[in-house]
Amino acid sequence: MSGKYDLVIVGGGISGASLLYTTAKFTDVDSIALVEKEEEIAAINSHHTNNSQTLHFGDIETNYTLEKAEEVKEGAELLAGYLENHDPDREMHAKRSKMVLGVGDDEVQKLEERYHEEGFGDLFPKLRPIDRDEIAELEPKVVEDRDPSKDLLALQTPDGYVVDYGATSKSFVEQAREETNVDVFTGTKVEDITETTDGYTVSTDDGPFDCDVAVVAAGSHSLQIAKELGYGEDLVLLPVAGSFFLADDFLNGKVYTLQMKKLPFAAVHGDADVHDPTVTRFGPTAKLVPTLERGRISTVSDFLDVFGLNVASFLSYANILADRILLPYVLKNLVYDIPEVGRRAFLPHVQKVVPSADVDDISRAKGYGGVRPQIVDTSTKSLDMGEAKLVGDDIIFNITPSPGASTCLKNAMRDTRQLIEFLGDDYEFDEEAFREETIGNFPRADE
Repeated sequence: MSGKYDLVIVGGGISGASLLYTTAKFTDVDSIALVEKEEEIAAINSHHTNNSQTLHFGDIETNYTLEKAEEVKEGAELLAGYLENHDPDREMHAKRSKMVLGVGDDEVQKLEERYHEEGFGDLFPKLRPIDRDEIAELEPKVVEDRDPSKDLLALQTPDGYVVDYGATSKSFVEQAREETNVDVFTGTKVEDITETTDGYTVSTDDGPFDCDVAVVAAGSHSLQIAKELGYGEDLVLLPVAGSFFLADDFLNGKVYTLQMKKLPFAAVHGDADVHDPTVTRFGPTAKLVPTLERGRISTVSDFLDVFGLNVASFLSYANILADRILLPYVLKNLVYDIPEVGRRAFLPHVQKVVPSADVDDISRAKGYGGVRPQIVDTSTKSLDMGEAKLVGDDIIFNITPSPGASTCLKNAMRDTRQLIEFLGDDYEFDEEAFREETIGNFPRADE
């Protein structure tokens, strides 16, 4: 197997699949290949059991500033519009109520300020404050057995998109495959990428692919490949494995708690599974692991390859983990994996959402959760809270921690603009048609 292409995309998760869809359907690039090492598209972090299934708009994520919410909102609306357009039977997604819950005077005040004074009520027209009675109508278990003297407020919206990102990735690929200029190769592992006088050679276990431009959208492995080509020397990864606890039929939609400040991880929340609303997931927990893929010991060496085992990397880890908020959080999350003890330790988080929950109601989810690479900048010895993108000579590397899946189409739109610039004036990106097919189908408040 070999070939010559204008564009080769490495990685068949939500990031690579959305870029394949965008370039195949809305550009005139002559030939495009997607190369995925697994036998199926979206088999690792984009698989529906390995992520939070949340489409992040920034409305109930209380660690987002207004500026970040504005950025994320457009990305989420692009994907929501695609789902409205291509998934009328709700096979890839469900649409349910979602809310962020404030319990007690302090949290209630923070939500009121966020909605009225910080501008979130204006930015999200469908978002509204609801009191105890309205919360009980939407989520009875949230109010049941709760101390009536405790103040209660939620910011709620009907735009709770729960997404099977694996199925969505496959949909992107199916759409792209309708074009004659697209080839998709699964079960094809990339072994090396080398720069040539005409572009790049992507060497795989099934033969080489030559291309003018390349995009590496391989999650944690993107930085590994970037470093081999001399990019991202000041970056390392802090891999975090997310997991969940399960309960039976507690919630109808998604209920978030307020985010702890300075934490790059999602606030603990409960929500009904995208494909089985009788299953309620609580989490995520976040455990540091020395691997790039969950449960694959073979990726320990890949992690060490990215980490580099140098002084700057160790000092950066030490500086981050010495934080008085982050360190206790990391240690607590180690406890959640201990049989029996873990359930009891996590129960208070569940009870903040569902006060009547008992330790026997929850169980550790087996086979759920993936690895999210948190980016560490060794020059500043700090976490980079955003998505990481490295742009080189006719090549792009995408390393996408949350909310990378939510903003996959916006990221694909940006990358497509860059790719057209790489390829030159002979190619065009019909962004108007792209927006019409995606965000043009997102239902607005006045509709």
